[in-house]
Amino acid sequence: MDPVIIVGAGPVGLTLALALARQEVPSVVLDEGPGKDEQRAARTVVLREDTTALMERLAGVPLAGAGLRWTGWRSMRRKQTTREVLFAPAGGAQERGGGGYGAAESRSGTAEEAEVADGPAPLHIAQHVLTGALRAAIAREPLVEVAVESRLDSVEQEPSGVTAHTRGPRGIWWRGSHLVGCDGPRSTVRKLLDIRFPGRTAVERHAVAALHAELPWPGEALLHRTPPWRTSGTAVGEISARPLPDGVWRLDWLLPAGTDLVTPELLVTLVRETLAGWHGGSTPAYDLLDTGVHTIHHRLARRWRVGRVFLAGDAAHLLGALGTHGLDEGLRDVDNLAWKLASAWHHGPHETLLDSYQAERRAVVAARLRAADQALPLLRGGGPLRSYVPGTARGQDALLADGHLGRGALGAPGSYAGSPLQPAPSESEAPVDTEPGGTVADVRVTAEDGSSVRLRDRLGRGSLLVVLVAPGTGVWERRHWVSAGIMPRLAAAVTALPHPAELLVAESYPGAAAHTVLLVRPDGHLVTALSGVRPADLYQAAEAALGGPAKEQAAANAG
Repeated sequence: MDPVIIVGAGPVGLTLALALARQEVPSVVLDEGPGKDEQRAARTVVLREDTTALMERLAGVPLAGAGLRWTGWRSMRRKQTTREVLFAPAGGAQERGGGGYGAAESRSGTAEEAEVADGPAPLHIAQHVLTGALRAAIAREPLVEVAVESRLDSVEQEPSGVTAHTRGPRGIWWRGSHLVGCDGPRSTVRKLLDIRFPGRTAVERHAVAALHAELPWPGEALLHRTPPWRTSGTAVGEISARPLPDGVWRLDWLLPAGTDLVTPELLVTLVRETLAGWHGGSTPAYDLLDTGVHTIHHRLARRWRVGRVFLAGDAAHLLGALGTHGLDEGLRDVDNLAWKLASAWHHGPHETLLDSYQAERRAVVAARLRAADQALPLLRGGGPLRSYVPGTARGQDALLADGHLGRGALGAPGSYAGSPLQPAPSESEAPVDTEPGGTVADVRVTAEDGSSVRLRDRLGRGSLLVVLVAPGTGVWERRHWVSAGIMPRLAAAVTALPHPAELLVAESYPGAAAHTVLLVRPDGHLVTALSGVRPADLYQAAEAALGGPAKEQAAANAG
């Protein structure tokens, strides 16, 4: 069968190629560039816990050394620290951050007691470093072909596949089973399909700089609103600082509306005055590595699928205000789409399953864009704050921080609760802390070979996951309980499912009673939780998660 054609060799396109290869689906990546990425220290991305795990699974290497997990988060308004969030590192409790501007105020009692986050910190990494790790993994992957200097100029579809033509040194026709446009905001794929891309232009503009420096909060990310110093005559009302490895920081200044030209001289002045403001009036030594201007647009493609062609990442949506990072959402697109394409590639097309990609992902991104568009006028331009954000200034700071930290309407991963793949309600459903359609908790599980792994380690293989919650199994060898109690009946039910599935056992799961059975999609979203072994209900839920009976495919096979 023909490979999947992926247009675009950025992080989203490369991730999709690796995700498909992990499910034994070949692909060809059309890279219009030379196969190398520009090294820009000021172009960085923030990945949440689950997307970091996805990247590490596919790249085959830990990313902790390539990026930096923050030790904490600090919100400030003028001279006061209004909020601190501390992240606990593996193996120990988190200590309070270092001294300097703002830290003294917090310890003296002008800020509330620091919160301790209930999960790991986000990962902050330079985009070219992330892309380099993905390219290195692809170089070791025989199922992925990268065609450099290959610019797409036409796409043709027919019932059996897709044909794409590229111009340049490799001006040839490519034949594929499906095609995915991961080719960014100016997507050629989207234009060739004549898909509208409505939205708002220049929602926000930020001056950006990456520099070597020592700031008063080593390892902490900072959001400083209304700093108490004048900044070059430019009314900068918000500054963020995010640490990277080796003493590098990325600083962003939210530019006021109407700021047209951002000159190198203005950027240097912003750097010097900001560092001086954080160090008591004198500018410390620093080494400026990179600068730029980051303009945020809010756009959403009308359609994400046309026949055998799909859109993903910035080709399908643009967002980024208030900590809602566009790449993070693009990687979730990939995680959602890859297993569905793999199922179609291996087992034949199933229209309901393939259509669910647009239904699920577009709804999640649209909800996030709506939340940002509702909040932005209130946060940036005043307005009746009490009607939307309780506590005015305090509520604004909390809303902004949660967006940056991956929480709340502006930052939390979306749920597929309204998905067409969700099964009908059943009397055998059991309550757990994860709602159907939500992302499952990363608990430790025992695999079929007896190994103890994290649940996320078993994702992305194309199989459904069936997790039995069985307290006490962790203290016994697998051979003692694998053939006891309800295990044989559950194992038989898993074998009979309409799609390959892996049976896992967990000591516990948040909110789950003993003998609860969880059905999990290959992308880590919960299908349902059942009370005990219910073979018929488990089968029906699995069938629903795959789009229901593939009647059109069965008819085609019969013919």
